[in-house]
Amino acid sequence: MLGIVSKGIIIGVLVSAPMGPVGMLCIQRTLNKGRWHGFATGMGATLSDVIYAALTCLGMGVVVNFVEAHQAPLQLIGSVVLGFFGYYIFQSNPTRSLRKQREKKLSFTQDFLTAFLLTFSNVLIVLLYIGLFARFGFVLPEHSAGLLAVGIAGIGIGAVAWWLGITYIIAKLRKWFNVRGIWLMNRVVGSIIIGLSIIGALSVLLTTYLHWPLLHIYQ
Repeated sequence: MLGIVSKGIIIGVLVSAPMGPVGMLCIQRTLNKGRWHGFATGMGATLSDVIYAALTCLGMGVVVNFVEAHQAPLQLIGSVVLGFFGYYIFQSNPTRSLRKQREKKLSFTQDFLTAFLLTFSNVLIVLLYIGLFARFGFVLPEHSAGLLAVGIAGIGIGAVAWWLGITYIIAKLRKWFNVRGIWLMNRVVGSIIIGLSIIGALSVLLTTYLHWPLLHIYQ
């Protein structure tokens, strides 16, 4: 159980960390209105992410036998998808979309709902989840519905931890915060995802297709 929870936490952080429109909105609200308005924005995104994670699990569960029979190629495809996603994050510069004007004062509920609707409108997040689930072996035949529910809770924990951490840092560095840091953050996150995709692809190629003997020693 601890294994799937830890995988869920990692997935939750990786899904939340890239600074897309919602991340920019969270940072903007933290800088303009305070940490908890930014955190409420992050919680709206978290709810959407958890819903999509559950829907992805249900969809993958339907074809679980197919996943089991084709685990190696699916892991390879998942690693490739992660690589493209990581490159997209690495080369993107979301600071260009940062609005300079101050937005009108919103309540915490409005902050939450606007972020939820913005995140939920991005159905392509399912493709990211499929890649991450395949890469980390999150949905397997031996995983019960209860265990997957615990794993999805781990995704929520990872996302919450991310938004708590990033809003805390931004609030503390509010006077010195440079929006260039967002670009650098995307570079770091993109590099990590690309690294994971390369490791995953090499692992599948060497152990499954090339039958690399040295790797089997450690398995």
